[in-house]
Amino acid sequence: MIDLGLNLGSRALSSTDDALLPSLRLQFDQLRMLGQSTAPKVLLPLLETQTRMIAELAADTRSSGRAPALLLASRFAEFTGWMAQEAGDSNAALGWTGEAAELARAGGDPHLGSYALVRRALVTMYGGDAADTVALARRAQSSELPPRIRGLAAQREAQGHALVGNEVDCLRSLDRARELLAGDDARTGAEPVIGTTHVRDPAAMSTGWCLHDLGRPKAAAELLDRECRRLPPHALRTRARYGFRRSLAHAASGEVEHACAIAEDLLGVMPAVPSATVNSDVRRLARELSRFRSSRAVRDLQPALARVLAPAHS
Repeated sequence: MIDLGLNLGSRALSSTDDALLPSLRLQFDQLRMLGQSTAPKVLLPLLETQTRMIAELAADTRSSGRAPALLLASRFAEFTGWMAQEAGDSNAALGWTGEAAELARAGGDPHLGSYALVRRALVTMYGGDAADTVALARRAQSSELPPRIRGLAAQREAQGHALVGNEVDCLRSLDRARELLAGDDARTGAEPVIGTTHVRDPAAMSTGWCLHDLGRPKAAAELLDRECRRLPPHALRTRARYGFRRSLAHAASGEVEHACAIAEDLLGVMPAVPSATVNSDVRRLARELSRFRSSRAVRDLQPALARVLAPAHS
């Protein structure tokens, strides 16, 4: 746990040190970008160190820089939790997500702590726990919260409903997410963007994600085709995340060769951005394609699929 009163001799923020906090914010943005093309285990030690350092800097000062420093530390902690989840350590992910909420509250922002519920719901979603996913996401949809947090929470709730095939509640949650996120241009704010920075229309992408789980793979494939084309080329981790879901939707639609072509391109980047969460869809894709062993495209793809999945079973 981070001790906000700890003084390890770190250099304190002060009113005369105006350049330090913007420099640390720039570093956060750079690390977040690196997270799109770097293995999470490489970034984790640096993220953990930076989170603690900024929290200690804030604790050592009584200036107006304390609250912004704590809020920035909370964003470092939240991102550290995400990288821990990508590295396959759900317990560490939940621990750092809790730290993020504590740091945000200490910095005077109770809303950011609510986003931690959305992050926790992501852990339970990948764990296959639909009930907890929905319950956590609903707790982050209070009317007092900013529309972006509520919209992202509604998306997560929809994904929880989709896990158990609850189409009515899933689509209702997606409609709510779309309404809350409409016109939300998070990139224009001074603070780091909450949630994804690379998905142009998060509600549309989530709809495609959910439609596959609801047993509507053709509709899912059409939406994911459109939204994946809008992803920036450098966002390798995001492209892999939604690209494999896109491949899975095409495979479930019977478009096996097209599914294999999509997956082949993505498997080439996976060594650079290994991901425990993406691997869950890679495993599902491998199972789906196993129904088409007579296909030459499937046989050609199987060795690459096996290489990506091997570390998860070692």
